Amino acid sequence: MRFILRILGFLLVFLLVVLLVNTFRLTSHQLTNVPPAAPITVPDSAIQRFAGAIRIPTVSYTDYTLTDTTQFDKFTAYIRAAYPLIHQRLNPQTFNHYGLLYEWKGRNPALKPVLLMAHYDVVPVIQGTQGMWKRPPFAGIIDDGYLYGRGTLDDKMGMMGLLESVDYLLKSNFQPERTLLLAFGQDEETSGELGAQTIAAALKKRGVSLEYILDEGGEIKPEGVAGINKPVALIGISEKGYMSLELTAIGKGGHSSMPPAQTSIGMVAEAVSKLEHNPFPARLNGGMDQLLSYLASEAPFSKRIILANQWLFGPVIERSIAETKSGSATLRTTTAPTIFRAGAKDNVLPIDAVATVNFRILPGDTVEGVISRVKEVIDNDSITVSILGKGNNPAPMASTENMGFQTINKTIKSVFPEVVVAPFVMLGATDSKFYAALTPSIYKFSPIPLSDAQLAGVHGTNERISIKDYKNIIWFYVTLIRNSQ
Repeated sequence: MRFILRILGFLLVFLLVVLLVNTFRLTSHQLTNVPPAAPITVPDSAIQRFAGAIRIPTVSYTDYTLTDTTQFDKFTAYIRAAYPLIHQRLNPQTFNHYGLLYEWKGRNPALKPVLLMAHYDVVPVIQGTQGMWKRPPFAGIIDDGYLYGRGTLDDKMGMMGLLESVDYLLKSNFQPERTLLLAFGQDEETSGELGAQTIAAALKKRGVSLEYILDEGGEIKPEGVAGINKPVALIGISEKGYMSLELTAIGKGGHSSMPPAQTSIGMVAEAVSKLEHNPFPARLNGGMDQLLSYLASEAPFSKRIILANQWLFGPVIERSIAETKSGSATLRTTTAPTIFRAGAKDNVLPIDAVATVNFRILPGDTVEGVISRVKEVIDNDSITVSILGKGNNPAPMASTENMGFQTINKTIKSVFPEVVVAPFVMLGATDSKFYAALTPSIYKFSPIPLSDAQLAGVHGTNERISIKDYKNIIWFYVTLIRNSQ
């Protein structure tokens, strides 16, 4: 017995030594000694130009016939008038009338171009909520240091910030070594097919190969992430895939007074229930592991020892992260029933019942794999599983070691020195996926601090941006363009 206890004691000590060695050997991924960015002066006219852009309701609808294209005509005319120097010097091109591409030729054609993206279409204001806005959503009103309006965060701030930064550099007689491309889509909120997909196809046809792409996406989390009590700047290195499936059951119909043991509605409802009660397994290796690796060195020692030993504490970390909806979504392919169609009268059994289930696919899973698992979980040959549209796999994981990531990282630290930088996988989708054939280095970051409460304004009520934050956005893009040479 004593021998067994000695062995157990030795193993326990050995385990403790391994844990401590891994913890103390932990290497920080955070850049140090980054010089502060050269300050710039952002004129009040830049704020007024941004407010003017918000006043033009470039609302895009999935049903394109509902889209008021006259507002898009007005917006593109507004941009031409607001930035005459850009339109004189940067070879403006249009695609499907409203997709915009600008090319600022660099002095060294041997260097691959950099592409900076944004979109200027916005989602509609939810019917019935107009009166809940502190300031009207398309009035472009500045109140108490904030500009209110649809698009102030998603994503006219990105487009206008980029245009202001390029305008500033042009007026400063800056000439890039590396060609800079600006691409602005008009339908990111619906599909991106008319804008980003068309622009990307044209660039591919021209044989363009890009150094890196930066699009909207991650932001600075002021309250920290995963227990880190510092602001965390999240750089998207991938995004989840997207797919919706229809589950269809066909019954015999008839009078509701003589129902079968299970109706078509019952079959589909049971299938949906099975999917909800059998979620995809949680995994750290879908991008969360990289996020935690970047954060580990900044965590208090009690948490650092856990994060530095994911091989042992992985299940504990997964359970902790999965306690919130957002945390759970970062760990797995999500399953979300969104539409149910069946029946037309309360005393008539429907013949068919259809449920639509949406999946956001974690890197490492695929469209084909999700379909296969759905059929396995449902385990009912009477239910037809069909895909809506094409669906798309997760974006390839971009490297954190190359020029693109390191340039974005350095720029963040020079403008926001107090933040911790970390890569992550975006839960939502962007139109940057259409550019995957032009470079494996696609990143997503919006240079703005957004609390959870502020994020609720994106696609929601009282969307707004502080004037201070917008000026920092312009400063960030000016610095990024300088650093990308």
